[in-house]
Amino acid sequence: MKFRRSVFVVLLTAVVALVAEPSDAQDQDLVTAISSGETHLNLRYRYELVDQDSFSEDANASTLKLRLNYKTGAWNAWSAFLEFDYVFEVLLDDFNSGAGTSSPDRNVYPDVADPEGEDLNQFYFQYSPSDDWRARFGRQRILLDDQRFVGGVGWRQNEQTYDGFSINYAGFDKGEIFYSYVGNVNRIFGEDVSAGDHNQDTHLLNASAQLTDAWKLVGYAYIIDNDDAPAFSTTTFGVRVNGGLKLGEAKVNLLGEFASQGDNADNPTNYDADYFRVQAEWSHEALRFGVGFESLGSDNGQGFRTPLATLHAFNGWADQFLATPPGGLDDVYVKLGYKPGKWNLQLVYHDYSAETGGGSYGSEIDLSAGRKLGDKYGLLLKMAAFDADDPPFVDTTKVWLMLTAGF
Repeated sequence: MKFRRSVFVVLLTAVVALVAEPSDAQDQDLVTAISSGETHLNLRYRYELVDQDSFSEDANASTLKLRLNYKTGAWNAWSAFLEFDYVFEVLLDDFNSGAGTSSPDRNVYPDVADPEGEDLNQFYFQYSPSDDWRARFGRQRILLDDQRFVGGVGWRQNEQTYDGFSINYAGFDKGEIFYSYVGNVNRIFGEDVSAGDHNQDTHLLNASAQLTDAWKLVGYAYIIDNDDAPAFSTTTFGVRVNGGLKLGEAKVNLLGEFASQGDNADNPTNYDADYFRVQAEWSHEALRFGVGFESLGSDNGQGFRTPLATLHAFNGWADQFLATPPGGLDDVYVKLGYKPGKWNLQLVYHDYSAETGGGSYGSEIDLSAGRKLGDKYGLLLKMAAFDADDPPFVDTTKVWLMLTAGF
């Protein structure tokens, strides 16, 4: 199987090299290409408090992520990128980092999925003969659309990245196409535990067309075959359209999305479930207001799955729906945002219920205040309060303080 995958990657790379000629501007000496590269250092400190009724103790997590990366210059349209992360526990470590990454005596604390340790976050070779073509081979970040189905889980200290091959072509008149073959997913728990390293035989296809200057249509097919967690093996086909229109001096952004999903490969459950989302956001100067409805369907006791998504960005920051309940999930949400000066303020309200069966899960209020501190630093204050209606959900409150620096 590994030999077959390697041949597949080599053939695709050869196709790209044959159909696209490198420009003279990208030609330079190999030594010069390596020595003229760019190095960046990023630091992210975060304190996270979790008060969850099902645990006897509150979680207090104080962690610091150090990220160092290096990008070479181009040589015959080829370049390379290397990125290394290390997550430290700083003073406070009263939390369970999850998935067996913590010692057994930390089970009295709620989960904060930021395990300590090192990680080779990205390491890939890139072939980009023109602005229209880009091919990557190796460990890489993949962020598709708004990351509802495929993303990097960038909120957690250890990012999710992908081992495989990807190709992006943007040479159409008003369109773009992306394809990736993924042989392994490096999840947020790290490679020392089985939950952190999932062997895959996965295909990701995403194609977009610019209908007008303001409107965009996207179609996608995500065929996931997870060898280590067969319940994550799914086939998903979907379409989304988003755009904006003027309403006086204000602007209204609209989004609609539909997807259909079924089991794939060795998934132990046979099911067919649908996904549906509509949202609208009105904005004028520093003020914005939005409403939306998102539905993850259910069939045969299996909720619609998004195992590669950046889940923290959806269905509430309290992260109570990282796995869709067996009865599915309907999420009605209202957002209010305001930007006074350099601050970015946001308030979100969610109401959660079952997609089938009529059950009510609860509601949530999310608050955040963030700003830049000069050119290199940033500050974020954030809170999530989930009010549960019925078991197995419980009341949960989370508070964050985050500081970032980039050089």
